[in-house]
Parts: sequence; C-alpha cells; structure tokens
Amino acid sequence: MPVKPSTPEETFFAQQELERRRSLALAREEQLRAEERRTLKERHWMRCPKCGMELLEIEHLGHRVDQCSACRGLWLDAGELESLTRAEEGGFLGNLKKAFWT
Repeated sequence: MPVKPSTPEETFFAQQELERRRSLALAREEQLRAEERRTLKERHWMRCPKCGMELLEIEHLGHRVDQCSACRGLWLDAGELESLTRAEEGGFLGNLKKAFWT
C-alpha cells in the first residue's frame, strides 16, 4: 500500500517545481529578448533615424561618418563628435562644441 507523503515533503517538492518553472520562464524570456534585440538590429541597422532610408559611410575630415542617402542628414557614432572637433578646433565643429559643452 503506497504511503502518502507528509506535508513537509509536499511543500518541498512544490517549491522545487515552482523554482524549476520560474527558471524555465526566465530563460524563455531572456531568449525572446535576445531574439527581439537581434530582429530590431537587423531592421534598423544603418537606417536614418529621421526618415528610415539607408545610411552611407562617408569620409569627413579624415573620419568615417554616416550620411542618409535621402535626407542627407549626418549621424555620428559615440565619440565621433569629439574626434571631429579635435580635428577642427577653430572651425565650425569646434565652435559648436564650445557653445554646447563648455
């Protein structure tokens, strides 16, 4: 005749099952987030934030910057503005930097 588990045993295994399900749910959620990030990157990679058209890399003052093929807007990656202003201290970009960052 089977022995019915005690209440502490039932509690222990219920907690184990809850933890297992929580771990599976967290792993699935992380996988979905990673897939969503990958999809968004593929969809928006090298696209103009203003009009959505393709960005082209161009050479400007010895630096590579991104220019929209449609609206001709210029887009800079992290650190590129500082690099460009160092290259053109007395010019437009240098003065722009002084106006906003000093």
